Amino acid sequence: MAQDDEKTIDQLNEEADIAADYLEGLLDIADYDGDIEMGIRNNRPVVQIVADDDDDIKHLVGKNGEVVDALQQLSRLAVQQKTGERSHLIVDVDGFLKHKRQHLRDIALDAIDEVRETGEPVDLKPMNSFERKVVHDLVREEGLRSRSHGEEPNRHVTIYLKASAVDDDQHYDDEYDDEADETGDVEA
Repeated sequence: MAQDDEKTIDQLNEEADIAADYLEGLLDIADYDGDIEMGIRNNRPVVQIVADDDDDIKHLVGKNGEVVDALQQLSRLAVQQKTGERSHLIVDVDGFLKHKRQHLRDIALDAIDEVRETGEPVDLKPMNSFERKVVHDLVREEGLRSRSHGEEPNRHVTIYLKASAVDDDQHYDDEYDDEADETGDVEA
């Protein structure tokens, strides 16, 4: 299937089911209690792990979300193995992505305020593709421009006033790269 082709609801639900089964197996092996919730957001299958035990959840999130990332990558591989197609599946653990997105919005809004006050571009710290996309989307909503610079893992976003010298075609030059994606793109 071409990358630009939209998947049907049935295909997205199938991907979520495959990932949920895979994650349930992993939770059983690790002897973690957790419930699996499935859905579709922004034309992407979403699987969320929720648990009553805060200790288990903390282990499933990991430092800076690296366990969530690993679970997502493994789940995507499990889906690809069964379907033969790449998946844009999102895996979340107990709302981690929602909290991360809010933190990124706060950082971006502070930088946007600084750009508006000083008129000068502001460089943010290096971010993964998910983080950069959240920032780019917010900057666009706020009527400013942004551009990514550098090479992974030091790729970062610069925020500019709309009237700056940045070409409109380049304000968002990060194609959403699922292979570099740390935690996905979920509307929370």
